Amino acid sequence: MLQAMRSTAKYIWIFIVIAFVGGFLVYESAGLFGNAPITPATAVATVNGEEILYSHWQNAIQQIETQRTQGTGYSLNMDERRQVEDMAFDQLVDEILLQQEIKKRKIQVSADEIIQAVRYSPPSELMQAPELQTDGQFDYEKYLRFLNSPTAKQSGLLIQLEAYYKDQLPKQKLFEQITAGAYPSDAQLWQNYKDQHDSVQVSYVAFHPAAIDTTIAIPASEVKEFYNKHKDRFDRPGVAEIRYLEIPRVVSAADSAAVLSRVQDIRSRVIGGESFAEVAKAESEDSASAVQGGDLGEGTLGRFVAPFEDAAKNLKAGEVSQPVLTQFGYHIIKMDSRKGDTLHLRHILIRIQQSEAAAAATDRSADSLARLAAGADSKEKFESAAAALGLKPVQAFVREGEALEENGRLIPSVSAWAFSGQKAGAVSDLFDSEDGYYVAELISITPGGIAPLDKVQREIEDELRAQKQIDQLASKAEELAKAAAATSLEDAAGKFGAKVEESITFNRVSLVPGIGRANAAIGAAFGLPVGTVSKPVKTDDGVFVIRVNSRIEAKQDLFAVEKVILRQQSIPALQRAYIQSFQNNLREAAKIKDQRKKIQKTIAELGS
Repeated sequence: MLQAMRSTAKYIWIFIVIAFVGGFLVYESAGLFGNAPITPATAVATVNGEEILYSHWQNAIQQIETQRTQGTGYSLNMDERRQVEDMAFDQLVDEILLQQEIKKRKIQVSADEIIQAVRYSPPSELMQAPELQTDGQFDYEKYLRFLNSPTAKQSGLLIQLEAYYKDQLPKQKLFEQITAGAYPSDAQLWQNYKDQHDSVQVSYVAFHPAAIDTTIAIPASEVKEFYNKHKDRFDRPGVAEIRYLEIPRVVSAADSAAVLSRVQDIRSRVIGGESFAEVAKAESEDSASAVQGGDLGEGTLGRFVAPFEDAAKNLKAGEVSQPVLTQFGYHIIKMDSRKGDTLHLRHILIRIQQSEAAAAATDRSADSLARLAAGADSKEKFESAAAALGLKPVQAFVREGEALEENGRLIPSVSAWAFSGQKAGAVSDLFDSEDGYYVAELISITPGGIAPLDKVQREIEDELRAQKQIDQLASKAEELAKAAAATSLEDAAGKFGAKVEESITFNRVSLVPGIGRANAAIGAAFGLPVGTVSKPVKTDDGVFVIRVNSRIEAKQDLFAVEKVILRQQSIPALQRAYIQSFQNNLREAAKIKDQRKKIQKTIAELGS
C-alpha cells in the first residue's frame, strides 16, 4: 500500500496545492516589475483599509485559469480572461470580508479541532484520489494508513491539510452562526406548499397599451424628479466604438470531405478491433473526454445536442455509430452499456477544420496582417493594411463586460482589449480564434457610470408616458368592472368591444400566458372569491379585470404527511440564502477602493 502511495505522492500533492495553497506569482506581465510603477506589492484594491496586492490577484487569476484550461486544453481569450480576473477579484474581496468578520467575532479553532478535521473530514480532492478508493468508493482505512505513513509527512501533505483546516474551520463556525436561524417554521412551509399547490383558473379582460401615445406630454419637472429618484437605474457600462479586420478560416467543401474521410477511417479501425478508448485517447479532439478514453459518463438523454442524441438513443450496448455531424464536428459514438433510460456513452470527436494547405495560406495572410497593422500607432497603417490585403473594416459598438458579437458570431478578445486602458486610435495585436484572426482599432470610448439626464431623457419620458397610458386604461377598466358586477364579464366586455380571455389553471409561481408571472394580477386571482369580478388590477404591462372561475386549495392533510421531508429539503437552500444575504450585506457595508482600471491604464501606457 505504502509503496503505491509513494509512487503517487506527487499526484496527490498536486491535488492539495491546486485546491488549497494557490498557484504561483506571475512576474512577466509586459516587463512591469523591477523599476516599473506596477510591482507585486502594488495594491489593486483596499477593502476596509486592507490591501489586495497585485501578486495575490495574479495568483488567484492563475489558479482559476489553470482549473478552466486543464480540462479543455484551450487557452483563454481576452474576454474569458477578463471574466476570470473579475471572478478572482470578487473571491479575494469576499475572503477579506469573511476574515475581517471572523476577527470581529473572535472566532478561533483549537489544535485538537484541526486534528479531528484532518482525521475525520478528508477534503473531497483526496476522497476522489484513485489510490484511496476501493471498488470505486473512498476507503477510510486506506486514508488513515496514508496519514500515518512517512510519505504523508515527507510530501508536506500534513502541513497543507493543517493550513487548509486552519483557514476553513473558522469560516465553517462563522457560517454556522449565520445560519443558526435557518429553520423554516410550519407557517413558512405551509405558505410555500400553498404557493405550489393552490391553483386557480380565471377569465379576464386585458387592456394593453398597443403603443406609447406620443401625444401625452411629460413635464420636464417629472422627468428630472424620476431621474433623481432612480439614478442607480441609469448606471451604465462603458461603450466603445471599434472597427476590426478579419482573416477568416474558411472551410471548403474539400476540407469537409477530407475530415469525413478521416472519420470513416477511424471508425473502421474501431470496427476492425482496435480499442475504442485507446483510439479516442489518440484521435479525439474533445480533450476533456479524450483523456478518459472518450468517456462521457452515465446519465439519461437530454445532456447532448439533438443530432448526437438522436443517434445515441438508437444504439445497442456495445454498438458503434456511423459518423454523426453536429455543430462541433463529426462524432463516432459507442454505447458502453444501457440500463433502462441510463446510458453509458463514449465518443470520438473530429472537428471540421481547414486542410493543412488552406490553414497555411490563412496563417500567411494573418502574418501579413500582423506585420502591417497589429500594434500600429496610427489609423493610416490600419487602413493601408486593409487595402493591401483586400479587407473591409467592420465597424461595431461593444459594451464593457460583454464580448463583441456580430451576426451571431463572437469576435473574441476585442471587447476586453478595448476596455483595458487603451486610448482612441490604438490598434490591437493580432487575435486568434477558431474562426479566424482579428485586428481591431479603437475609434472612441465612453466610460461607464451614471448616464447624464440628457442621455436618458427620452427613455424616462417613454416610461412615464406608458405609466400615464396605463392610468388612462384603468379608467376604462373601471367602467367595464362596474358593468360586469351588474351583469357578467362577458356582457360587459361585449358592450365595450373587448374580448374575454380564458387562462390556463395556474399556481402562484406559474408563468401565465397573457397575464405574466408574480404580478398584481396573479396575486388578485388568489384573493378573489370564486365567481367574483375584480376591480381594475394594474401591472407593468397593462390593466386587467379578472373573474375567478375555479379554485383548488392545497390539502392540509397531504401537507402534514410531507412536512418533515419538505423541511429537510428546504433547509440547505435556506442556509445558502442566509449566507448569500450575509455576504451581500458585508459587501454593501464595506469600503472598497478598486484600482484595477487605473492599473490597466498604466499597463497599457507602458506597453504602447
